[in-house]
Amino acid sequence: MPGPIQSIERAAAILRLLARGSGRLGLADIAAGLGLAKGTAHGLLRTLQGVGFVHQDPVSGQYSLGDALSHLGPGYLDANDLRSRASNWADALAARSGEAVRLGVPDGGSVLVVHHVFRPDDTQQSLDVGSSQPLHATALGKVLLAFDADLAQTVLSGAPEPYTRRTLTTGAALSGALARIREADWAAEVEEFVPGEAGVAAPIRSFGGLVVGAIGITGAVDRLCDTRGRPRPALVQSVRDAALAVSRDLETDR
Repeated sequence: MPGPIQSIERAAAILRLLARGSGRLGLADIAAGLGLAKGTAHGLLRTLQGVGFVHQDPVSGQYSLGDALSHLGPGYLDANDLRSRASNWADALAARSGEAVRLGVPDGGSVLVVHHVFRPDDTQQSLDVGSSQPLHATALGKVLLAFDADLAQTVLSGAPEPYTRRTLTTGAALSGALARIREADWAAEVEEFVPGEAGVAAPIRSFGGLVVGAIGITGAVDRLCDTRGRPRPALVQSVRDAALAVSRDLETDR
């Protein structure tokens, strides 16, 4: 069995040290407190600072715990924050694809739609912000399931509802689909939730590659899919490009 990773143990020790007493320590104090060389301690502190777990005062140079630690947990990235970061890219995706765009985050056993851009035409449409969609029957939901083992286990251990005859409701079918999504890094739905409707979605990632949401398009099957019922590659690429752009914004905001 592999042993512990020393750098992670040392980083955890730094966080515990900063959580004590005044919570503000200089580099020399941290290095001495943990028996580390200053260069080693400095490298660890820079990494922790880069992901927001440690903050360095620009005047004193002392270190303290960072704000990102208080945001850990299932909802650590506020949905409104994610929506504001993604809105420009969602607008561009709607214009490029000609389809409606939705941004979703996990919410218990469903997908919560936190942003919705209408299809850029003159047809009547209803706003879906605040609505819930099933995890197993939508492209947005399947992306979230594919990269969250606990969430997937909850769905797989239950009895997924068959919304149409094409909805994946067995553990084997859904597990196979999720494995393919992880490999391809995007998901599709073709008449699995609404007859005549298809969707494509891709994951949005934050620090360290953690999936915090999904962005995707939905529309008529004949527009999104080819004659064999497969999503059109150009649309898939547009969705993936938008997801990557939002992810880059999140990862570089430190």
